[in-house]
Amino acid sequence: TIVLERCISILYTRLSSTTIASSRTIPFISPIVQQFEILSDDYSKIVLMQVNRVIQFHSQNGHYYQTRIPAFGRDMVYHYPSCDLYMVGASSDVFRLNLEQGCFLSPYATDSKSLNVCRLNPLHQLLAVGSDEGKIECFDPRCRSRVGLLDIAMATDLLHTEDLPVLPAVTALQFRGALTMAVGTVSGQVLLYDIRSGKPHLTKDHHYGLPINSIAFQDNLGVVLSADSKIVKIWDQNDGSPVTSIEPQSDIHDMCVYPKSGLIFVANEAEKILSYYIPTLGPAPKWCSFLDSLTEELEENPQQEVYEDYKFVTAKDLESLGLSHLVGTNLLRAYMHGYFMDIRLYHKAKSLSDPFAYEEYRKSRIQKKLDEERANRVRVKKLPKVNKVLAEKLMESQTQRKSMKKRTDQNPLNDARFSEMFTNPNFQVDEESEEYKLLHPVISKHEKKRLQEWEEEQLARQASDLTEELEGKVSEEESSGDEDDVQSPLQSPTKSEIGSTAQTSKQRHSNRAGAEPVRTKTRLLELTDGVVAGSLRSSNTSKVALGERLKETADEGSEVVLGVGESLSGNKTAVFRVKKTAKEGEYQRKLREHREERRKFRRSAAGVAPDRRKIHGIFWRGRRIK
Repeated sequence: TIVLERCISILYTRLSSTTIASSRTIPFISPIVQQFEILSDDYSKIVLMQVNRVIQFHSQNGHYYQTRIPAFGRDMVYHYPSCDLYMVGASSDVFRLNLEQGCFLSPYATDSKSLNVCRLNPLHQLLAVGSDEGKIECFDPRCRSRVGLLDIAMATDLLHTEDLPVLPAVTALQFRGALTMAVGTVSGQVLLYDIRSGKPHLTKDHHYGLPINSIAFQDNLGVVLSADSKIVKIWDQNDGSPVTSIEPQSDIHDMCVYPKSGLIFVANEAEKILSYYIPTLGPAPKWCSFLDSLTEELEENPQQEVYEDYKFVTAKDLESLGLSHLVGTNLLRAYMHGYFMDIRLYHKAKSLSDPFAYEEYRKSRIQKKLDEERANRVRVKKLPKVNKVLAEKLMESQTQRKSMKKRTDQNPLNDARFSEMFTNPNFQVDEESEEYKLLHPVISKHEKKRLQEWEEEQLARQASDLTEELEGKVSEEESSGDEDDVQSPLQSPTKSEIGSTAQTSKQRHSNRAGAEPVRTKTRLLELTDGVVAGSLRSSNTSKVALGERLKETADEGSEVVLGVGESLSGNKTAVFRVKKTAKEGEYQRKLREHREERRKFRRSAAGVAPDRRKIHGIFWRGRRIK
């Protein structure tokens, strides 16, 4: 990409290469350059139009060739398919210089006295030239004749303007696509035409009365850029509404918009080319992508607050500080519903009005440290009365989040908005309802743990019931006399006797002291010969006792072995073997028959394999003994 600046006040042409980000200079150009055209993709082939009717050709090494044209030139354009260089100026003809043959061809004749600008449509190669009389003539390079004429002065109301003493000359032309054409006039108006119509569909006025020197289209946003010597205006091509404008300090000569980007170059009466980047128009080119990062940093830069060293206080705060008498002075600046005051004055007044503020701050810091140390202690979980299971789940999840260093501010237990959920019984979650089972088809880990604890509790309760049953049937008759205090070897203490151990120990101490012994009545269980475990059956019919189950198994042929020891519970041992099912018995019978059959047909292998002990002998501790 080459950016070439047309300089008016100095006598040389400067080229800037974007690939190496540096400037190149072509010296020894004595006349001022009026217009230029780049013939190649780089700066190796450039043609310059000078004010003294000279056309110079430059290569990469410098000056290559020059020639003269019949009239003073104003603009030129290069036609790539035919290698023709079209030039217009202070003449009614359009001069043609064929660069392939190296000679001038017959010019195109027009009806105007002088021509100011010429442009080629890149799609259908239509050549349009604008004249001082406000006419635009179009030529087709294939037939080398005029194919259209457009009079902008007669087609518009520009002639009725009182500030316009002469005809509106055409000073700028630009094509967009195949049908749209923008025309700039000497009076500062820009007209948008459809080449199929003789009237413009949009007119934009700069309101400066200066000639339009360049026009460009930006298709990314659908805007038009038009420039005169004072300002560059960017406006919408559909309704003409303004988007933005650029107004440099020096006069503008030309404008160049980088394709498909928001980068704009402006040639002006200054030493440097002015460059502007507007992100709204498009992204930055690849060779200057750092512009995007610069604009992002500028957007993210926070603005400095105006009242950074001030404190905002209300009228109530001033009364508490005792500074109400300062209202109306320059120490307070009224703002909204309060005042701004210097932060140093605020701190000083705060320390005087509340001298114990430091002590309160010190106590709060100490309390905070103590709370942090107590946080490591084990705390008892205090569950609410309503939705205890849900509260326990939330507390466990909060503990896990703390261990994983995640945010814990999303717990409903700490939120006042959900307080009734754990206090109002109307919000109790019914886990047995169909809706709850549909929403929670899979048992969670917490529910599994709770279910396991419940099962363990039930097993422990059943074990205690079995222990009570094994303690025996309590006798309804109470023994009397001295024999009641003697315990038979076959008698085992009951639960009531175990519970009265403390009372018995007190009686023993009283006997040792010489007091009169107190006789206690105990209920004993006597296990005599011939008594089976089935008779030890609880009177409660709602429960199936162990004795009943033992009796049923005994009737089926199982063995019952009862042993009596000396423990308090009777130390009865019940060993029983349940009768096997018919299927298991049949399987065991067939297995025994198969083994017997295999034993009959089994042959000995004694004669097949020789006895290694007879061949090699028997050794013990390295010596042969046989």
